Amino acid sequence: MTGSPSAGTLLLWIGVGVVLLGGVVWGLERLGVRLGHLPLDLHFKGAGGEFHLPLGTSILVSVVLTLVANWLLRR
Repeated sequence: MTGSPSAGTLLLWIGVGVVLLGGVVWGLERLGVRLGHLPLDLHFKGAGGEFHLPLGTSILVSVVLTLVANWLLRR
């Protein structure tokens, strides 16, 4: 069989990726690293509501995904 993977195979790999990502987030929380509460994450409270800007978490996720993508593409 040649060509692109079937929809079922693609969904299976997406599910495996989500489970692995959940495990990483769970493991980081057990180590004391709470995503969304890193030093550069901003949280503003006012009379009209709240605003949360997860800048530190976004930078961390971007760096990790860049490293993973580079590793996968160089294989």
